[in-house]
Amino acid sequence: MIRPRPVALRAGDVRDVRNVEAFAARTPTLPPATHTNSYALGGREVLLVEPATPYEDERREWLAWARGFAAQGRTIAAIAVTHHHADHVGGARFFAAELGVPVWAHAEAAPRLPGVPIARRLADGDVVRLGGPEPMEIRVLHTPGHAPDHLCFLDEAQGALVCGDMVAGVGTILIDPREGDMAVYLAQLERLAALGARVVLPAHGAPIEEPEALFRRYVAHRMAREQRVLEALEGAGEGGAALEGLLPVAYADTAPAIWPLARLSLEAHLVKLEREGRAARREDRWRRASGNDA
Repeated sequence: MIRPRPVALRAGDVRDVRNVEAFAARTPTLPPATHTNSYALGGREVLLVEPATPYEDERREWLAWARGFAAQGRTIAAIAVTHHHADHVGGARFFAAELGVPVWAHAEAAPRLPGVPIARRLADGDVVRLGGPEPMEIRVLHTPGHAPDHLCFLDEAQGALVCGDMVAGVGTILIDPREGDMAVYLAQLERLAALGARVVLPAHGAPIEEPEALFRRYVAHRMAREQRVLEALEGAGEGGAALEGLLPVAYADTAPAIWPLARLSLEAHLVKLEREGRAARREDRWRRASGNDA
């Protein structure tokens, strides 16, 4: 099998980004993605982000990559987790034990990762300092919405943002209403757009330049979808409709094969609209809210 190899991010990948390397490993992620990117940040001291893969063959190669830093005179400070989803933490406990390093994550990740000891609970605004001839300071950003424990990592000096599942270089981001929040997600996208970052390093897909435009496109896409959801509610009339009735209207522009995932996003949009007083539900049926719902 031909697979992506660990590569340094250089000109042609990301212009002028120093001391950042990526390793793409096969994971049980959602299509169209097939791999999750892990990142090594830092020069002499290294922070590994995304201990992703649960697969034995991929783990061997990931470990060879990580252990190679010692031959370069570099030390791994810790393994950091962006969030608890299986395609991001499948190797967390294994890699930490094999490398003898701690795992860092947001406090919300701890109850969701019962088998993984969290040595440091990262919070919004924390700064991780990595020593070396070119020291690096990484600012931690708590960015819930996709997941309650979601973190991003910003190298402010270079404007490089490791963004986990906030955006992707391939496919889109699912907001599952069982743990995600569409309104919070959109607010965090706006926050990231205002950072002035120069490049986004996603968990899935290639590095993305012009981050502000990307984040704003994601917001615009979600707002356009929300308008389709509102139109579907209008068409359902006073009696409303169940999710299965709204789905073919709100997602008429997407292939039916992805409707099971789209159903989750539809519900996330409806929950947002309900909180805003623009949608109402009774049992399993949804409709446009009216003055009588106040």
